[in-house]
Amino acid sequence: MASISVVIPAKNEQGNIGKLIKEIHSSLQGYPQFEIVITDDGSHDHTAQEAINSAAECGCPLQVIRHAQSCGQSTAVLTAIKHAKGEWIITTDADGQNDPSDMPKMLEAASHQTNPHFCIAGFRAQRQDTAWIRFQSKIANTIRHALLGDGVPDSGCGLKIIPKSTYLQLPYFDHMHRFLPALIKNIGGDIVIHQVRHRDREIGTSNYNAWNRAWVGIIDILGVIWLQKRTQRPTIANIYTSASTQDD
Repeated sequence: MASISVVIPAKNEQGNIGKLIKEIHSSLQGYPQFEIVITDDGSHDHTAQEAINSAAECGCPLQVIRHAQSCGQSTAVLTAIKHAKGEWIITTDADGQNDPSDMPKMLEAASHQTNPHFCIAGFRAQRQDTAWIRFQSKIANTIRHALLGDGVPDSGCGLKIIPKSTYLQLPYFDHMHRFLPALIKNIGGDIVIHQVRHRDREIGTSNYNAWNRAWVGIIDILGVIWLQKRTQRPTIANIYTSASTQDD
């Protein structure tokens, strides 16, 4: 089994992050090589300290990297991945709505992949959000699938498994975390959909609203379409390598 880094972008998640760390530690105790890497994206509360305290209580390997000011979720994920030691990255949200008990089955699915580039993408079949948020997501997913053809019913689910080497090959742009399956598919990767649980947020409110989801999403979709059209994947016909020789 590959080594694992659970990557969490967090902003003002005091009250959620400590419980989440303990749940992840409990779910992944059967995996000797795992760590949690958190990017505190300019929080104004005690998110980082709560994470450190909780990891110390349960003996969980932890890195916390703190942005001096908020840079957004995609940048926070990339910062954490650059510091991660694991070969496989599990991304998850800091609000606790993704259930860490789904991670072992997703890791099992990842272990069967033969393509070096892949994404095990979570699918929240029974979302515990408001009807308005579910409506927004349904429209966004329908438009994204029609334009990008990524085959993913729920690209907004934060729970995913991606090889670190794959992630670092992807083009970086703000909000790229919403399009990871399409970007991975664009470099020849395989996408596996895995149904996961979804829970109510216990504390705090989401950092997103209808306005920043919709208009920024349209611009990003156009950008991803441009990347798809500009990417070429050559088919290798053959490779010739000459034998090494030594001088007499």
